[in-house]
Amino acid sequence: MVEYKQKPKYNIDDLTEIVGLLRSEGGCPWDREQTHESIRNDFIEETCEVIEAIDLKDTELLREELGDVLLQVVFHCRIEEENDSFNFDDICDGICKKLIVRHPHVFGDVLADSTDQVLKNWDAIKMETKGQTTYADTLNSVAKSLPALMRAQKVGKRAMRAGMDFKCANDAIACIADEKKELDTAIASGDKANIEEELGDLLFSCVNAARHLGVDAELALKAATDKFIRRFTVTEKLTAEEGLDMNKLTIEELDVYWAKAKKQL
Repeated sequence: MVEYKQKPKYNIDDLTEIVGLLRSEGGCPWDREQTHESIRNDFIEETCEVIEAIDLKDTELLREELGDVLLQVVFHCRIEEENDSFNFDDICDGICKKLIVRHPHVFGDVLADSTDQVLKNWDAIKMETKGQTTYADTLNSVAKSLPALMRAQKVGKRAMRAGMDFKCANDAIACIADEKKELDTAIASGDKANIEEELGDLLFSCVNAARHLGVDAELALKAATDKFIRRFTVTEKLTAEEGLDMNKLTIEELDVYWAKAKKQL
């Protein structure tokens, strides 16, 4: 057991101290055993829960979930502090300096009177500070750990800055049909690797079309999935009301109930 005087109100200094105590010899065995890798997925989960709170417009839940994300930041920082690599103040120092450098129109004498100009300056400064000398560098720098649709849309947007893009939304949409034909050919060949490749191309073309239409592909698919769940729920309810088991019905029979569910939603 460690000595710690509890308080009615805590701040960031208290959080860093508490995490340090949890990682200490007299602290928590579980906390002491953790590594960056062992709690990697926890960071993803906590971030997703913040997004869920935002989507629900639940302010109290958002406050709580942001705290959980902050804990992850402090915990990872503590691991590095124990390795004499960096501490929480170094993290704060780094992000403050980055914000100042990337906002020369606020903290310097650069003029930027529109959002487009701000973003253009931001991209140029980012390339310079990260040592990116080619457009390919900017594409490769997009995190591979991002959700696939989000990463694809971000890569497409950066390729656009190099002039590698469709002229208009119609051209992007037409590409979907072309990729569908190539997928059909791959399916006919029975080559699983080629099928996977062409299906990926089809998905990527859909993301490009979404970008040109001003649609967030990740959010669009999320909404479509949510809609599918709602309709599936009604379909199951309708079959149950007639004493039927969904699993024992043919797809043609289920389609009848599915059509009824679509009319209700």
